Amino acid sequence: MRPLTDEETKIMFEKLSKYIGENIKLLVDRPDGTYCFRLHSDRVYYMSEKILKLATNFSRDKLVSVGTCFGKFTKTSKFRLHITALDFLAPYAKFKVWVKPGAEQSFLYGNHVLKSGLGRITENTMQYQGVVVYSMSDMPLGFGVAAKSTQECRRMDPLSIVVFHQADVGEFIRNEDTLT
Repeated sequence: MRPLTDEETKIMFEKLSKYIGENIKLLVDRPDGTYCFRLHSDRVYYMSEKILKLATNFSRDKLVSVGTCFGKFTKTSKFRLHITALDFLAPYAKFKVWVKPGAEQSFLYGNHVLKSGLGRITENTMQYQGVVVYSMSDMPLGFGVAAKSTQECRRMDPLSIVVFHQADVGEFIRNEDTLT
């Protein structure tokens, strides 16, 4: 386990800023202690510094994971967020989308959100902006990328895609073998 390089940190923070903007600093400097990001086996983990000190007692080959997995770096050095980061992204999300109860199941099976399933959307959401997807009862379901801006969504066809799916809580069941 090692700290992220400057380039890795820049790539990861650019991805996080699509979803939570300048609230990234709230992830690191929390009132309950200092938290950090560490890289282990191409995966980025988020943990408190207390847990980090305890994890140094284990050798790298014996350590499977520690903290919360935020995502992983692909072979082409791109950062891909995992659904396990949702609990930390949702409270700080700048742009949100709420889906109707009938569209929740479709989203949780890995499908995009259609205009017919859109309940509400945050004002001034730009096209290709990172959004957190909520149920109408304000439960975070996953995250994705806005396919259209808020203004374009108002005059769209009901079968048009509003949010491109990236991750949802249904992945815990569909991909439980690879989420470690």
